[in-house]
Amino acid sequence: MAMISASILNGDLAHLADTALTVAQSGADMLHYDVMDGCFVDNLSFGLPVLTSLRPCTALPIDVHLMIRDPLRYVGRFVEAGADLLSFHIESESDAAETLRAIQERGIPAGIALSPDTPAEAVSPLLPLLREQDFILAMTVHPGLGGQAFLPQVLPKIRQLRAMMQDAGCTAHIEVDGGINAETGRQCREAGADYLVAGSYLLAAENPAEAVQSLRG
Repeated sequence: MAMISASILNGDLAHLADTALTVAQSGADMLHYDVMDGCFVDNLSFGLPVLTSLRPCTALPIDVHLMIRDPLRYVGRFVEAGADLLSFHIESESDAAETLRAIQERGIPAGIALSPDTPAEAVSPLLPLLREQDFILAMTVHPGLGGQAFLPQVLPKIRQLRAMMQDAGCTAHIEVDGGINAETGRQCREAGADYLVAGSYLLAAENPAEAVQSLRG
């Protein structure tokens, strides 16, 4: 059964506390918090002050996804602001192994994100560093904008990642993010994903709890 992380980027940005309450009442497992710097991706979103304000508004874990040029520089500050899980892009300018260790040393799950065009093999050298609670985030849309259509060409990469992890004895998780609904969520689960990030499908649903159950499988 998949874990569900609800992307608040698709919620009411003027009332994020209410969005967090809706997510909690839906039965989702986590809040997904996208950070964009306008450099690594061509968009701006939430930063440290918003996370600090949101943290007291929910008991749910906050799954922070850094789409920024230099994630290593900000690891400590995002953990202090309230991140319970923290992922960064392997395509960023920071050294991936060093960034991974920096997150792990702060005692929270660490995630390595791969953009759609990045091959699964890019993460191979890092697999021995991943702990059971860590994860690989396979983007199923191009990072930077919410509401994009799911890219089915990423499904073979998810299968390849799962096979690589099994061969390496790596027990970490696979998260997917982008265009996730009941059908694409099923496809991702069957490919090997066990964390699903959903935005508009969940938050725009007439019954968010039913949407969560449809994603879990």
